[in-house]
Amino acid sequence: MDSIFGYMEDYDYENLFLCQDRALGFKAVTAIHDTTLGPATGGCRMWQYQSEAEAMADALRLARGMTYKYAAAGVNFGGGKTGIWGDPDRQGRESVFRVLGKFVNRLEGKSITGEDVGTTLRDMEYIRMETPYVVTLPTYLGGVDDIAPMTAFGTLQAMRACAKEVFGTDDLEGRTVAVQGLGAVGSQVAKQLIENKARVTVTDIREERVRQIAKEFGARAVPPQDIYNLEVEIYSPCALGATLNDATRNKVKCRIIAGCANNQLKEERHGAVLKEMGIL
Repeated sequence: MDSIFGYMEDYDYENLFLCQDRALGFKAVTAIHDTTLGPATGGCRMWQYQSEAEAMADALRLARGMTYKYAAAGVNFGGGKTGIWGDPDRQGRESVFRVLGKFVNRLEGKSITGEDVGTTLRDMEYIRMETPYVVTLPTYLGGVDDIAPMTAFGTLQAMRACAKEVFGTDDLEGRTVAVQGLGAVGSQVAKQLIENKARVTVTDIREERVRQIAKEFGARAVPPQDIYNLEVEIYSPCALGATLNDATRNKVKCRIIAGCANNQLKEERHGAVLKEMGIL
């Protein structure tokens, strides 16, 4: 991304906000893509970005994806996303997320945030202490509590629809599936696949998490770099985005790609490349 303004002009973004708190070592980016249908809504992720440019690019790409998601679902929200530049395992989280809540509140409803990669339901409670503009809350605050199981359920329905198209049946029993990323949703995807008697291989950048999930659910485990080389029927990207790119497109050996990660294609052209390879 050579020019932030150029990128925003190309995809017609409305706003890009930066906020920081020096004492806390806190930095965050909020992107608003399009509010035609309603206020910009999207999760807040916390990640150890390599640069300011990477943090801004991630928030912008995710916000645009949310615009399309809400429009496709017929929900009257626009596309937005927030990215905190920091360690997702950071301790002392209340002060960080209350500062973010104050920032969100200053936007007066133009942006609504929620749970995402690297953030938790407890973090959302901290935000709610400072602003009403947050979703994905526990039931005592009027939310639906943990949304990961239902998000995973939706991912499995996508797999079933694809399997019906490719194999003529939506039954996942016996299907070989590679799950990349074992966060809140990815681990539920693996669990529900195994409950449906699929043959599952898992990976994550956190070795301890891989061992835990593999032992608990009875899945096979591989190192992160090996996940693309597996000969499976379904590849399920459930980690960060852009895992389908020029470096990986010739490695994947599958018939279907269906996962819960956002922005799985690094560039839109990669969708056409995969289609030419016979991958749905």
